[in-house]
Amino acid sequence: MESAFYVDNMLCHQHQFALPLDYANKDGETITVFAREVVLKENRDATLPWLVYLQGGPGFPSPRPDANSGWLKRALQQYRVLLLDQRGTGNSQVVSAQTLASQSVSEQVDYLSQFRADNIVRDAEAIREQLGIEQWALLGQSFGGFCTLHYLSCYPDSLSRAYVTGGIPSLTRHADEVYRATYKRVLDKNKAFFDAFPQAQQMCNRIADHLLANDVRLPNGQVFTVEQFQLIGINLGQSGANVAMYYLLEGAFVEAGGAPQLSYSFLNAMLAEQAYQTNPIYAILHEAIYCQNTASRWSAHRVRSEYPQCHYESGKDFCFTGEMVYPWMFDQLESLKPLKAAAEQLAEKKDWPVLYDLEQLSRNKVPVAAAVYVDDMYVEFDYSRETLAKMGKAKAWMTNEYEHNGLRADGERILDRLILLADELEQRGSAQ
Repeated sequence: MESAFYVDNMLCHQHQFALPLDYANKDGETITVFAREVVLKENRDATLPWLVYLQGGPGFPSPRPDANSGWLKRALQQYRVLLLDQRGTGNSQVVSAQTLASQSVSEQVDYLSQFRADNIVRDAEAIREQLGIEQWALLGQSFGGFCTLHYLSCYPDSLSRAYVTGGIPSLTRHADEVYRATYKRVLDKNKAFFDAFPQAQQMCNRIADHLLANDVRLPNGQVFTVEQFQLIGINLGQSGANVAMYYLLEGAFVEAGGAPQLSYSFLNAMLAEQAYQTNPIYAILHEAIYCQNTASRWSAHRVRSEYPQCHYESGKDFCFTGEMVYPWMFDQLESLKPLKAAAEQLAEKKDWPVLYDLEQLSRNKVPVAAAVYVDDMYVEFDYSRETLAKMGKAKAWMTNEYEHNGLRADGERILDRLILLADELEQRGSAQ
């Protein structure tokens, strides 16, 4: 415990842990993993159960608490919360082209291979042991839910209960099947967006045609392409995003020198949308989260050929893509270019370890309460239901009230609902 400060009525303690890069070689290289402990001021000396928050992504840090609100407000009513910066993110020895620059391609591949859910969970287990905690609860959002199911597969005795929001993955399906399902969801979201804002179709077509006909640069000097413009469709799967997207499109052009140009404010917003620039794990290892003894071989790129709507040509209607990553990103995005060779090798890597123990999950005794979103664009609803049917002691709240970002949009209510579900599971278990 290195330092502490107050935010609102919350006491925040910083923790840093020296942990193995590769748990198969515990005496080898170590990395620093950061976590922030949060507790209400009045509970600072109280004995409370712990809740670990596992962030979505992969490749993004835990939230930085700035107010006692949302899901954190509900959690702090009964828990001491640990916000874990997953390895390679935030203050946990961040991974970027800058930090990997001194490594050879083969060294980059070996290094990056250690940043999947299995080692994120091993880090959490090591931290639990170092803090002397017998058991703790998990809250996994999106990819954090994937990590939660790995935790339940490998270390169930370390868990008191698990809450999952928008993050129940398929246990066995290949990445190709996942993307076939999510492309269909993306097309549904496109239709809903353009139906709601009919003028937006013409706006998008005009922007795309302008990009095809002109050398347009983002503020970092990067050439801005139609493919990059399509990527902002990732926002279509978030509540409240459609209106913001429309307003952004509405102000895309300005008149300069008697000719239309894409405005600096629009281009700056487009650069800000490219989180892959600052969080490259998301681009490099996103498809690997689905791989178990298989290679992704740029699954989303290959499957995209089955959906011609996603390939823009002048004279046809524009269509956004979603939460997909593509090999051309390592040719076009400035901060990803130095990592292209490593990304290519990781896309061909076949020996990714198995992430889920189906037998263990089937006999699971840890109460698991999940919010599963019917219209989720990122995590296929039918696959989540398929997985939950195979799990012991799991109960889902299936709802179309929220999009994938429900925990951020209405976290206090959602976590409260999941805590009640988990309470029911515990009571049912005690009665048997």
